[in-house]
Amino acid sequence: MQAQEKKYYTPQEYLELEINSENRHEYINGEIVSVTGGTPNHNQICLILSGSLNFALMKQPYRVFVADQRIWIPEKRIYVYPDVMVVEGKIKLQEGRKDTIINPLFIAEVLSDSTKKYDIGDKFAAYITIPTFQEYILIAQDKIHLDHYYKTEPNKWIFSEYEGENTIFSLTSIPFQIYPREIYTKVDFQ
Repeated sequence: MQAQEKKYYTPQEYLELEINSENRHEYINGEIVSVTGGTPNHNQICLILSGSLNFALMKQPYRVFVADQRIWIPEKRIYVYPDVMVVEGKIKLQEGRKDTIINPLFIAEVLSDSTKKYDIGDKFAAYITIPTFQEYILIAQDKIHLDHYYKTEPNKWIFSEYEGENTIFSLTSIPFQIYPREIYTKVDFQ
């Protein structure tokens, strides 16, 4: 039996398919990968974090986006949909597009078993090629735990972990603080 050959798409082919698709897909250097639906915990965490950010930044020069906003990472030839993203100032769109952002400042991903390695590894490696990108958090679904990365200078990132209920989590690129336990409001750890 012959192995099926992978089909590779151009970014333009992907965008045409994505616009007409009922489901979301990411584009990774020619391959199209389906974005699976999240769990109730995943959805709740995204909702609480994005809502808290949106409320805290409402009268400041930041825009908060959640789940359905696509970004383009040209250096890696990747289109992705971050779980939560913040843009500072004016939104910059991919040339010729009205639906694809290229200037995120902050990104958060809620980890799942199927995406954890990708979010921590290749996806983060792609994100750091974006000139405006300054801060990244990875949020566990099964316990109160945040991994936090922030850029201090070119090619230098600081890593911190936040666990437990009584620590305060602060972003460095955005004026925002929250107790991690608040991000997990109504999350069921069973």
